[in-house]
Amino acid sequence: MLIETFADLICPWCYIGKRRLDRALMQRPGLRPEIRWQPFQLNPDMPRGGMSRDDYLAAKFGGGERARQIHRVVEDTAARDGLPLALDRIQRTPNSFDAHRLVRIAGRHGLGNAMADALFAAYFVEGVDIGDRDALASVAAGLGLDFVETRRQLSTDAESASVHAADALARQMGLQAVPCYIFNRRYALSGAQEPASFLPLLDLGSEEPENLSVVSG
Repeated sequence: MLIETFADLICPWCYIGKRRLDRALMQRPGLRPEIRWQPFQLNPDMPRGGMSRDDYLAAKFGGGERARQIHRVVEDTAARDGLPLALDRIQRTPNSFDAHRLVRIAGRHGLGNAMADALFAAYFVEGVDIGDRDALASVAAGLGLDFVETRRQLSTDAESASVHAADALARQMGLQAVPCYIFNRRYALSGAQEPASFLPLLDLGSEEPENLSVVSG
């Protein structure tokens, strides 16, 4: 069974959605799905070096107080799912392109899903700038990948074409927000849904051939 997860690694709802999918899969222990992360950049025009978090929040939400209100909602929701977010630690909003590349590089070693989880935690719990290539290589080293080799690959165009292509495909499919989960390329569920919402599609996806229709919620 193939589960394609369209997400951005700087999206807190994508992190929450991942935890909820994991919880749903725990209720279907007989399934052994292939989880394939697909990139979707929420800020495709972000400068390569990212930007100050304060400037980003001011531009996106119109001011610090509104941003703090939204952060409280996100952190409270995440806490109920066992994710102790620390959004106040984030100093920069990164360009997530290299982080998406790293997930695909890790995927060559069977670590794509683990890398996505590690990058979410690095950014949302530790405040790591996951647009910085040294920081990315350090996260990779924490999963057993070689720091120097990972840093070398990030300095090249490794996986750049595939990230661009997958992001473009998502937009061609009409995706405007993430997370979005596609099961065997036949059924899709959008949003950080509760675990119970995944179960019918996990059951259908384990039986159906590949094709695509969309279920949103």
